[in-house]
Parts: sequence; structure tokens; C-alpha cells
Amino acid sequence: MGNVYIAGLFDVAELSVILFFVFFVGLVIYLNRESRREGYPLEHEQSGLIDRGLPLSDGGKKTFDLPHGRGSYTPEDAPRDELSKVENIPAKQAWGGTGAPWVPEGDAMADGLGTAAYAQREDYPDLTVDGHPRIVPIGDAVHGIEIAEQDQNPVGLAVYGADKKMAGEVSDVWVDQAEHMIRYLEITTNSGKKVLAPMAYAAVQGTKWLGGLGGLLPIVDDQTALIDIEAIRSDQFDSVPAIAKAGQITRLEEDKIQAYYGGGYLHALPERSEPWI
Repeated sequence: MGNVYIAGLFDVAELSVILFFVFFVGLVIYLNRESRREGYPLEHEQSGLIDRGLPLSDGGKKTFDLPHGRGSYTPEDAPRDELSKVENIPAKQAWGGTGAPWVPEGDAMADGLGTAAYAQREDYPDLTVDGHPRIVPIGDAVHGIEIAEQDQNPVGLAVYGADKKMAGEVSDVWVDQAEHMIRYLEITTNSGKKVLAPMAYAAVQGTKWLGGLGGLLPIVDDQTALIDIEAIRSDQFDSVPAIAKAGQITRLEEDKIQAYYGGGYLHALPERSEPWI
């Protein structure tokens, strides 16, 4: 089958290549314009100069419609956190070069630096599709959530930190009403303060594994069971970021708590931040 010419030697195949090239270039420009509608302008970490991402920064502001009748949100119009400005960071750069690491000048975990850094999320609780707070104490769950009989109830178990010392005991569990799982353990510390610990950082020790139908079955020895949280020391539990309202945790508070425990894997013990070799 011969070529189909449109005019002279200009055929359909050549037209298809040109159209694809024009479409592809247009797609790249469109995607780059869209990417600069959120996260821009950029601030240089040393000079403080603002980069608006020219020449592809005129795509307009990106606005999100919030659920549950909470209006709209435009990231570029949100007020900046004063602590996020370069001159207010409680750390200094290891050397005077772009991209140089920041060395904490105080307590990195308390100051939210490095592995303990957190995002300035909305100070508002995460909600389920029906408008209820997503993460609540198990007694406040509206969907009838309870701990299965074959599982160990962590309430009342002692909690130990990275220094192998007792930090307190579990006084409650907080569950995710959307996914029906434990998200946080509420711990009453040795000083009587109530703090939250992410379940992902906790391990139930004292478990025995017995063979049975369908494989291995975990059986917890109530005499030796305990909660082991290796992320932080026992004395650091009192400094876990607190929640402002009892029985409710916001997205910002979640990020602060998660970052505090995550930062402990590098900063809780002096040897953790030292080189291995």
C-alpha cells in the first residue's frame, strides 16, 4: 500500500509525526505549569531569594475544595510558619555551601530537625467519610470496634524504652475508625503524664508461638508480657508532643508525634548518631 500524500511530498505519516511532537511538547509545558501551582515560590536556603519558577510559573494558584463543608484551601495563600524561615532554624550548616547539612544546636527531637522534622499539616482532625474523627480512643469509636479475644489487650502492660527502663504503662488504645486497626497506644508515664505512642513503633514482648491448625498461633504470657518501644529512652516519654484536646488528635499533632519517635532512632542515644565505621 503506497503513501497517502496530502500536498506534494507531504504525506499522512509525516503529519502524524508533527502532530505527535506538538502534542508532546504541549504536554510537557502543561505538566510543568501545573507542578508550579503548588510548592512554589521556592526560597534559597542561604540567600533567602525567592524563585517563582519562571518562565513556567503563570499557571495560576491551585485551590482545593475541602470536604464536609469546610470551604476551600489555596496553599500559596497560607501563612508561613515563622520557624520554617532560614534565619529561625535552630541549627547551623556544616559548611557554607548550598546543600550543606544542618547540624542541630540544641535538642533535635524537640526542635523538629532532621529525622525528627515534621510537616506543617492542618491543625484539624482527620475525618472519616461520614464526618467522624478518624482516630479516637477505642471507647469513643462509633463503629463498635473492639480488640479480638485471641489478641493481647495492651491496656495495663508496662512500657519500656530504648534504655530498657520502664517508662510507664498503657492506659488506653486509639483506633482508626476507617481501617479498624490500632494506631496509637496511650501511655501513662511514670510521672503521671498521658502521651501517645504510634503502634508501629511498639512491639509486644513475651509472646510464645504454639503450633496449631492453620499454622502458628501467638499466645501471650501475661506474666512476662510488656510493650517495648526502642525509638526513645524511658525519660523521653514525658517530652512527647502533647495533644491539645483530650480524645482528639489533629493531623499536625500526628506528624509531630510520629516525627518525635522517628527522630529517636538517630538522636535518642548518643551512639545512634555516630558513624558505624
